[in-house]
Amino acid sequence: MTETSSSQPLIGHLLELRTRLMHSILAVLLVFVSLVYFANDIYRLLADPLMKVLPEGASMIATDVAAPFFTPIKLTIVVSCFIAMPYMLSQLWGFIAPGLYQHERKMAVPLVAGSGALFYAGIAFAYSVVLPLAFAFFTKVAPEGVTIATDISNYLDFVLKIFFAFGLAFEIPIATVLLCWSGATTPDALRQKRPYVIVGVFVIGMLLTPPDVISQTLLAFPMWLLFELGLVLTRFYSPREQTESTDV
Repeated sequence: MTETSSSQPLIGHLLELRTRLMHSILAVLLVFVSLVYFANDIYRLLADPLMKVLPEGASMIATDVAAPFFTPIKLTIVVSCFIAMPYMLSQLWGFIAPGLYQHERKMAVPLVAGSGALFYAGIAFAYSVVLPLAFAFFTKVAPEGVTIATDISNYLDFVLKIFFAFGLAFEIPIATVLLCWSGATTPDALRQKRPYVIVGVFVIGMLLTPPDVISQTLLAFPMWLLFELGLVLTRFYSPREQTESTDV
């Protein structure tokens, strides 16, 4: 086989990857164009957990002259990526699926779908449970005489960090299944390490969330429960070596 002929499949894969990336970017742009008119409404919805607990007469502020325009636009871009994520994952799946064995495809489909659902569930949990509790706590412990006036840009950065932390943490069941399927560990070994896992999730909660006990606990406790869920899900997946020997 000549060097030219061997390079043809690589060029074809690169062209396909470029096409799928362009389709994904176009999907994000289409969603963004559809939502940009409602950018201020989207930001108002995001700020709702804080606005509900602010003292009477208090409000959010903008310390940068361009922040009232760019902050909602930035949020709309992030929301567009979240909404377009299923389509982008389908494009990624269409690219890698031809190179997988049949048993790997059967395993990957529920894992990919589950990872997306768990990520969204983490964001929903953070928005509906964590943020209201955390903001209620912050506003109540403010020293007397201190006026609470949160900058809109800082608030967006804070909330996005929370969303990312909880979305990532909710992927623990997927990570647990992959570790056991790949042979890196076993469910029994993970059960024996449960005390270390519990300590570890609280350390991770401390690192991924702002320095307050409420956010750390509200992240660590679901992570532990999701770890237990991952151990349950490992029963439905055979180790990789057993699956490959069965297919041979």
